[in-house]
Amino acid sequence: MLSNSTRRCLAGLGVAGAFVAASATPAVAAAPQVKLGLYFSDTTIATNSDGKIGDSRIFSSAPTVLHDVAVRYDFSDLAGKVTVSNADDPYCSTPSEYVLLCADPFDIDADVWGSSGIFEVQLKATAKAKDGDAGTLKVTMTAAGYEPVSHDAKIRVGEGVDLAAGPETKTSVAPGGTFTAPATVSNAGELTAKGAVAIFYHDYGLNAAKHFNNCTYAGDELRTCTFDEELPSGSTFSASLPYVLGADTYAPSSKYGEIIWMTPAEFEDFQKDVGFYQETIGKPGTDGELALTPVPGKATARGFQADRQPENNGTIMTVTATGKNGTDLEALGTSVTGKAGATVKATFGLRNNGPATLDYNRAGSSVTYLNFDVPQGTTAVAVPENCITRNGEEWGEPGEPGQRHYFCYFGSVLKAGESAMLDFSLRIDKVIPNATGPVKINVTCQCDGGFIRDLKPANDTAKVVVNAAAGGDGGQGGGDGGTLPITGSSTGLIAGIGALLLAAGFGGYVVARRRKTRFVA
Repeated sequence: MLSNSTRRCLAGLGVAGAFVAASATPAVAAAPQVKLGLYFSDTTIATNSDGKIGDSRIFSSAPTVLHDVAVRYDFSDLAGKVTVSNADDPYCSTPSEYVLLCADPFDIDADVWGSSGIFEVQLKATAKAKDGDAGTLKVTMTAAGYEPVSHDAKIRVGEGVDLAAGPETKTSVAPGGTFTAPATVSNAGELTAKGAVAIFYHDYGLNAAKHFNNCTYAGDELRTCTFDEELPSGSTFSASLPYVLGADTYAPSSKYGEIIWMTPAEFEDFQKDVGFYQETIGKPGTDGELALTPVPGKATARGFQADRQPENNGTIMTVTATGKNGTDLEALGTSVTGKAGATVKATFGLRNNGPATLDYNRAGSSVTYLNFDVPQGTTAVAVPENCITRNGEEWGEPGEPGQRHYFCYFGSVLKAGESAMLDFSLRIDKVIPNATGPVKINVTCQCDGGFIRDLKPANDTAKVVVNAAAGGDGGQGGGDGGTLPITGSSTGLIAGIGALLLAAGFGGYVVARRRKTRFVA
């Protein structure tokens, strides 16, 4: 059976971001080297609605297990304007009128990725609240052995509108082809909506053909579009977006794009989350303004308030990549030399020879899985965190040294022409000429992703050779010789905007998680 930490690594769990030291205070003697952080999103809620659900996110500077965790929500600054409650949680109580205290009797795992969904609470405007009311929600967490940590969140009250996304769209195109897709929004509420913002979460390869100045982009990836137009009650507006399907798109396959609509005030809250998670909404384009124009005869009936049921704010675009465009994954080995007692670094892994890029980002799964057996006469003394010890059916912990067999995973995207490498530190206990450790990629796994119809399966194996004898093959896969280059772009280090949509409360649509992995070209 896999341990909890191993399952988490394989599933790629955790929101994008990093520990923010500004909100942390030092721990006491129980764990002096670990610092804790706490975050709660700024939130805008509507009058005459069920409000919104928010939750605390706990971070630590190093993996740790927290005991006797309690979170205190002080909303005295919002007295008479907003209530904070959780009637369904038996571990929550109200020690005073404007304080909610929730204590968790179970242990909580915390790390730099953050633990979300801790003590969800309902933020709801009171009957006396009015547009423009605002205040501070002070959130404080305590845990055994640590000093308390706090975070102040800005809570605002506004008019209730209901932005509803248009229907799902489908199209088919070959890699390298162009297509257009609509971004459609309706005002299903009773009040005029004063502007709207679209947030995009697109799979790799759904590239923007134009960069409009009221939209933002990260490279060719469309991320946001802001529209100032007023949307009267019952009206529908639409914008036409031009795309190019990347020439390196795997085919046949399906690509997905998502659009989430929000009000300008909600977008301000979203941008605060973007900054906290060290992400970016990108930069504005220069190709003129994207128009959001009325769609005649498309009035809609009144629906749910957007703040009550945000699922009507999102829609999906499906793009079927036609034709055939596959991938050749090649295992890369290496050769190292050293004396008895020396520790040497063995760098090996795989390369995507193309022509297609592998993209498992939406599922958050590995592009492939790799088996590695440590060469005889050596001991693995330092192991990458994305490698798990394996002995038959028994699994150990990520990065555990001293084992003979390892199962390794990688990032969710591997572009054509790029490589993903592993660094193992091997101690040479006994010099054995041509001591060989086999490397096998594209191995099967009872987990998501990882296995493709490789164009050249013959190069899916390589070797790590220690103290190669004269005339040996040096361990390289695919006929390569010499030392592998350790250069290239850090494409795996940039977290996607999809995880930020989770933080914004639109988790019903976005399920992607991205893990950090070193990539080399």
